[in-house]
Amino acid sequence: MDKQPVSGQPMGAAHGMQPTQWMPAPQAPLGCPPGLEYLTQIDQVLIHQVVELMEAFTGWECRNRYQIKNSMGQQVYFAGEESDLCMRQCCGPARGFMMHIVDNSQAEVMRVVREFKCCAGCCWCANIDHCAFELAIEAPVGTPIGYVRQRQYCWVAEFDILDANREPVLIVKGPCCICQGVCCTWDQVFQILTKDKKTEIGKLSKQWGGLAREMFTNATNFSAEFPIDLDVKVKATLLAACFLIDFMFFENKNN
Repeated sequence: MDKQPVSGQPMGAAHGMQPTQWMPAPQAPLGCPPGLEYLTQIDQVLIHQVVELMEAFTGWECRNRYQIKNSMGQQVYFAGEESDLCMRQCCGPARGFMMHIVDNSQAEVMRVVREFKCCAGCCWCANIDHCAFELAIEAPVGTPIGYVRQRQYCWVAEFDILDANREPVLIVKGPCCICQGVCCTWDQVFQILTKDKKTEIGKLSKQWGGLAREMFTNATNFSAEFPIDLDVKVKATLLAACFLIDFMFFENKNN
């Protein structure tokens, strides 16, 4: 893998991006993984993918980068993809990757890993391990706190939100028709449900990015809404679920 740097100049200010206001670090509660204390104070995060001009004009697949903000527009984290160059060009959205998530001091507070599976993606076969897309979430790096796993389904996309012991915690359920492009000007909403599917407690939404953004790029905007008192590790896992949904449904190349 050709590695995305995670130290030195703040990633949010690198590559010609405008300086942004960072969310002040709150007091970390007992038992909270270092760096995740930001998530204890919020019930919504906004995930804005950085537009890569080279990718937009040439179709050459670049590493994904995301600004992660709170509802006030203050930046909470910055996420940078680490992946193999050949895999990005040949495997596209099915590629394996690491997503390094850093705070304003450039400390890597969370890592999201998806291993490459050559047979993964078929919704009908997702009950078989090597056919299901899966993310592993670590915070701090090396300590698993949760997993996001594609469920078997026939029509409506579903994902299991699992804890560190791979026990089900929540289910994410997608819309009946996942539409993208210039004609689909509405948000694509993925419900966050209790594991018995009886109660909706939040949602993950792929937001309409505007005509130019949708037509010429595959850069996406997401929001994740959840109860403010939800376990911080589950919040981090839901945040990571947005990356999996983005890669599976909205990473297709635009002409």
